[in-house]
Amino acid sequence: MKPARPEDGIAWVTGASGGIGLAVALRLVRDGWTVAVTARRGEELEKLAVAHPGKIIAAPADVTDAAAVTAAVAKAEGESGRAVALAILNAGTYAATSAQDFNLDKWKLQIETNLNGAATTLEAVMPAMIARGAGQIAIVASVAGYRGLPMAVGYGATKAALINMAECLRFDLERVGVLMQVINPGFVKTPLTDKNEFPMPFLVGADDAADRIVRGLGTTRFEIAFPWQLVYILKFVRLLPYALFFPLVGRATKGRK
Repeated sequence: MKPARPEDGIAWVTGASGGIGLAVALRLVRDGWTVAVTARRGEELEKLAVAHPGKIIAAPADVTDAAAVTAAVAKAEGESGRAVALAILNAGTYAATSAQDFNLDKWKLQIETNLNGAATTLEAVMPAMIARGAGQIAIVASVAGYRGLPMAVGYGATKAALINMAECLRFDLERVGVLMQVINPGFVKTPLTDKNEFPMPFLVGADDAADRIVRGLGTTRFEIAFPWQLVYILKFVRLLPYALFFPLVGRATKGRK
């Protein structure tokens, strides 16, 4: 089990038309990778491919559509003539949700995109990696998955599930030589977080996040998490008993909308 290298095949990044996914894709190109980029906004991906001929392959798909995802991987591997060696499953969405504005549509949107979308993309690349006994998969979750937080009813649930999914897969995949990792960012400045109306402590830029992610992908450690200040705070909070957890977090986030 070892990190994938550009000579092993191509990289595949989902949710790559903007934010963290785009920044990671461009950073991988600078590091010598040929990168297949997947998102629903095909026109944005085509612009990327034109701007980086031979280095970026546009493979548009909606990650909730299994057939489209399979076709996207086939297109990327066909155009490059190589298999996916590194898969970064980043596609996701966020809808701030509290008990007061909870509705099934918001819930389903996040479950389908964040959680089921990851499962769909896993199915598209994981069997071939297992058969080869080589490859690397990184699932983008979030520090919001460490424990329940205000306004994250659907988002936090999907990110907690993704962390658990990655943990389960790590046991199986390491036995066959495939590296499984989870990426848990804190607040990253993207179009999704730009909608937040509450303070976002230790906010980092997308390029900074991409640098941290790619450095972590060069290791075999399971979790790539940042920024360390927020990670340490939330990992401490995760250890608290409920009698302390609810009043402490409740006071810290009072008035959040």
